[in-house]
Amino acid sequence: MNAPDAFPGLLTRDGARWHYLDSAATAQKPNVVIDAVARALGPDYATVHRGLYARSAEMTFAYEAARRDVADLIGGAEHEIVFTRGATEAINLVAQSWGVANLRPGDRVLLSLLEHHSNIVPWQLIRERTGIVIDVCPLTDDGRIDLDAAEAMLTPAHKLVAFAHVSNVLGGVLDVARAVRLAHGVGARILIDGCQAVARVPVDVAALGCDFYAFSAHKLYGPTGIGALWAKADLLDAMPPWQGGGSMIDRVTFAETTWAPAPQRFEAGTPAIAEAIGFAAAARFVRGKGLDAIHAHETMLVTKAREALGRINAVRLFGPDDSAGIVSFALESVHPHDLGTILDEENVAIRAGHHCAQPLMAALGVPATARASFGLYNDETDIAALVRGIERTLRIFA
Repeated sequence: MNAPDAFPGLLTRDGARWHYLDSAATAQKPNVVIDAVARALGPDYATVHRGLYARSAEMTFAYEAARRDVADLIGGAEHEIVFTRGATEAINLVAQSWGVANLRPGDRVLLSLLEHHSNIVPWQLIRERTGIVIDVCPLTDDGRIDLDAAEAMLTPAHKLVAFAHVSNVLGGVLDVARAVRLAHGVGARILIDGCQAVARVPVDVAALGCDFYAFSAHKLYGPTGIGALWAKADLLDAMPPWQGGGSMIDRVTFAETTWAPAPQRFEAGTPAIAEAIGFAAAARFVRGKGLDAIHAHETMLVTKAREALGRINAVRLFGPDDSAGIVSFALESVHPHDLGTILDEENVAIRAGHHCAQPLMAALGVPATARASFGLYNDETDIAALVRGIERTLRIFA
């Protein structure tokens, strides 16, 4: 979909094509994002919200406009977007604010077997503080969250469901609308980890009906160090702050402090200004390309990759055939780390490891997998390079 020269990171230091297949970890950045961040750090730079001089006012306007651009990407409203350091912090914010305020001993939280550690550990920390019970939804045979099983498991004791929209290991896409209906049917709130989804599939939180949606910029072709929590306005308004400092206050005395309204209430301290500008540029970039077109492109690449890998007898594929931009696999008698090292010699970059999903690895019966993940900049030459590297690896280990 895009020439490599629009993404300077897709070239090696000697100018050769780098076959980058690790976008599920972090996406390469287009020049429009790099330029936006450079301007924000350079000629446009000033602090936000506090300065009375013109450039500060201009940067404040740009920063808040970034919030609107990010909200537009997922069909939300700007006053429902809280800037965070990433999806991890967004989920922790919900846990430490909404969770501590609303969860009581014996309340239940439903997760799934394929969740990223960032959607497991925060709830374990809350379990230690509040005495909640964590239940784990199994997967279907092809590696999707089993919503039939979830329906059978859910009870009025469940106060929250927290599921990944797209698995970072298997690539399966959750039927979010059905998951929302199931959660709301027992009176539970639902949080969706959208980290892998926002750059791959169209997202409309209003249509989906979820309560919380968390995502990061750096998987969306934007900078690291910033992400967002979208939450329904009434939930944000009722949630207490989880960090204290400047910007999130209304008035401070030694006797009492009152809070700013949401979302500022959850953004203590000087914000990641340039990163927010880059986040917005990435959101506009992806919207301009069209999520439907991106999803169709990545689905085509997944189909071709699975077909090519399926012809290699030593390859074991994981996940559904129609996964969203992600293909995980294992080579017989070859550790994924060894494969990743040899592929690197061929200018092919994949991810090898447990992908911050150790419970899922245990369920799959492997210590780790190799993972090839696509972006809008990939094409069939990347798949061919991956296959050549795998064939060389098998010759070495034969």
